[in-house]
Amino acid sequence: MYKKKIRIILFILLILTINHDNQKREFYQNITPIKNPNSNLVLVNKFHYLPSNYIPYDLEKIDVKYANDHKYVRKEVKNAFEQLSHEAKQDGYQIIAVSTFRSYRYQKNLYQYYVKEKGKKYADNCSARPGHSEHQTGLSIDVMGENMDYDRFEDSNAFTWMKRHAHEYGFILRYPSGKEHITGFKYEPWHYRYVGKEAATTIYEKQLTLEEYLHKK
Repeated sequence: MYKKKIRIILFILLILTINHDNQKREFYQNITPIKNPNSNLVLVNKFHYLPSNYIPYDLEKIDVKYANDHKYVRKEVKNAFEQLSHEAKQDGYQIIAVSTFRSYRYQKNLYQYYVKEKGKKYADNCSARPGHSEHQTGLSIDVMGENMDYDRFEDSNAFTWMKRHAHEYGFILRYPSGKEHITGFKYEPWHYRYVGKEAATTIYEKQLTLEEYLHKK
């Protein structure tokens, strides 16, 4: 019992330390290049960036039964997502991939569009700068449900299923509500990141962000 209490206290101190560090650090300052872009646990955020020429070596197209149009992700992610989407359908839910791999150039154009239309502050809250997008890893998928609107995925019945089961297939809700000061992005109920079943289960059970999980690990 004593050891358990100590572990709980240490874990709380760890989270407080991460929160404090992130509050002190200004996003997109003191950024560092990513050295392990092919890892399922690669951290791509406002402090770590991918090179402009990085493209995952094993991109494969998701079956059109589970995606709108041609959507590519890494092979392991493809297999996991197709299984997730298939089994969700068996339970009566529809989960469709609408945005997957994005190149550096694509992300650059998207970010500049938001800056032009909405301003830099808005853009930085909802769109990653080029090199800082998880979509470039081929590990992230934006999804929609039966209402056919990813912006309103939270309002779909599929969202409830996804919240309960995504981790069983290796996916996490990457940008949860209340963790914006850690992730740097607003709450995105449609954005899921593949990290593998073991990491996803721990992140789900302990309600962590990927940043917190990696810091603890």
